[in-house]
Amino acid sequence: MLKIILPAGLVVYGMYLVVVSFLSKDRESKLIELKTQNSKTILPVRLQAGERLCLLLERLSPNNLVRRVNDQSYSSRELHRLLLHEIREEFNHNLAQQVYFSDETWESVRNAVEGIVAMVNRAMQEVEPDGKGVELAKRIFQYSLEQKNDGISFALKKVKAEIRVYF
Repeated sequence: MLKIILPAGLVVYGMYLVVVSFLSKDRESKLIELKTQNSKTILPVRLQAGERLCLLLERLSPNNLVRRVNDQSYSSRELHRLLLHEIREEFNHNLAQQVYFSDETWESVRNAVEGIVAMVNRAMQEVEPDGKGVELAKRIFQYSLEQKNDGISFALKKVKAEIRVYF
């Protein structure tokens, strides 16, 4: 009886190992195929999200922001209000892009935006509220030039570095 059961048990055990190995390799190949399909779908969306974040940061750079919003007829208070409104609108419009980036990269983008808001507010504190908007614009440009650690440049580098990982 042992002469029959022992070889049969070894054959069954061998078959078990073969089937487990086959199923494991099949699962791995399906997982690789799924990842490949996901990357074909997700990669273009991630690239577009990166483009949008770069555009956001470029649009919110003090030079571009003030030139886009400024009008000679605005008072400092009006220009300040418009600048803050523009910053919030741009940022809120691009909030969904954080899904495609690491927390660290998104935090750098958020810090850059907050830095611009702080700069605009600080400049507003140093000019007359009813004065000309040009004075506020000059003060913002001055602070922008004095900045040593530019948050926008740092955030742009982080976004670009994360996008380069996919190439």
